[in-house]
Amino acid sequence: MSTDSDAGGEGEMEKINVRVPQSLLAQIDDVWEERGYANKSEFIRDALRDAVNPPTQLSEEALEHLAESREQRERGETVSQDDVKDRLGIDD
Repeated sequence: MSTDSDAGGEGEMEKINVRVPQSLLAQIDDVWEERGYANKSEFIRDALRDAVNPPTQLSEEALEHLAESREQRERGETVSQDDVKDRLGIDD
């Protein structure tokens, strides 16, 4: 490992070499900029942080509610916020 000088406020940076399949690298190349990252390294650092400290997981109940909501939307059983405001005569 070698030391990288652009610490970015996180302390001294270390450079690592990682081998990934070409298909994964192609996916990374397709999405890092779309997601608003300044560069591929920043995107990969964020992914590594998530691997070490995974984001909060939703409960099974919450996931079931989300699935039910998706199904309701697909069946046309939902109403947009703007439609509700129009029906109730509410302005922002």
